[in-house]
Amino acid sequence: MNLPMPKHVLAMLTLAVVAVHLLVIQAGPAEFSLQPVVLPVAEPVAPRALSTRRIEAPAPPARPKSATRVPQATPAQPAISAAAQAVAAAPELTTAPAAADLPIPASQPPAPAPADKNAPAPRQEPATAPEPAAAPPEPPAAKPDDAPRLALPASVRLKYDMNGQARGLNYVAGGVMTWVQDGNQYEARMVVSAFLLGSRSMSSTGELTADGIAPKRFADKSRTELATHFQPDIGRITFSNNAPDAPWRRGAQDRLSVFFQLSALLAGDPARFTPGTKVPMYTAGPRDADSWVFTVGPSETLTLPIGQLPVIRLLRDPRREYDQKVEVWLAPSLGFLPVRIKLTQSNGDFLDQQLASTQAP
Repeated sequence: MNLPMPKHVLAMLTLAVVAVHLLVIQAGPAEFSLQPVVLPVAEPVAPRALSTRRIEAPAPPARPKSATRVPQATPAQPAISAAAQAVAAAPELTTAPAAADLPIPASQPPAPAPADKNAPAPRQEPATAPEPAAAPPEPPAAKPDDAPRLALPASVRLKYDMNGQARGLNYVAGGVMTWVQDGNQYEARMVVSAFLLGSRSMSSTGELTADGIAPKRFADKSRTELATHFQPDIGRITFSNNAPDAPWRRGAQDRLSVFFQLSALLAGDPARFTPGTKVPMYTAGPRDADSWVFTVGPSETLTLPIGQLPVIRLLRDPRREYDQKVEVWLAPSLGFLPVRIKLTQSNGDFLDQQLASTQAP
């Protein structure tokens, strides 16, 4: 019969077994110790933690690169918003100055879209309004006398018998006046030849305009030539002898073209030039320019080398002491051509030329 082991003996045996196990464990190899086991476990924990962060970081796995672009896109957002604000403000800048220059819409095609819709409307209304209002009223209502009807003579050569007096000496001469025009330009020339006195010539060239004859150059030649230049572009008449410039005026004539301009005026509207009518002509010579005013006289009949002709006399009375007196007779039957011209100087010298024949130039 086995007796139960006392408790204190059992406790002592238990302690002895535990002590033996401890001795065995401490005497065993190092890889079985607890400390080496703990170190290798601690080292892999760190990389596993990093790998889990990488998995959690790319939350949007569909676009992995967008995560790298996010920091780049965020600084660009202010620029995009600034550009959007500029676009939003652009229409206001273009429409505010409605008169913005045309190159602005041309250089900025997107911005002008609203400007093009708004700008033409105000511009077309003022542009179309003044044109009909300004053009028609001025000619008919303002000054109808500024647009006289003109009938320029056709090209012709006029031969004159001349007589005159120079320094108390009477003389006889012959003269030829030539007028050539093609509807756009003209050339007039007068040549006087006298025995023992030599010859003298005058020439005039220029254009034919709505105002009639518009000289460009006038020349007076005896021993030397003096030239007069008409320069409407600068509003001056200049002289080759260095005389002071004269102002250019609309309808200005020279001392030869003035006779054909008078012919064109009377031929264009004879009823307008009744006796006593004043016809001003701003006329330039070889040294100066002055206003000549012709007075229309009554109709009369002249006996000339070419025969008897009904004529109209126009007289330019001198205004100053040394002014030249000019008389011209125009024949309606010959298209108001000058059939007689008489020039009288302040000292009494004169030249009287009377038509002897006409022919083609």
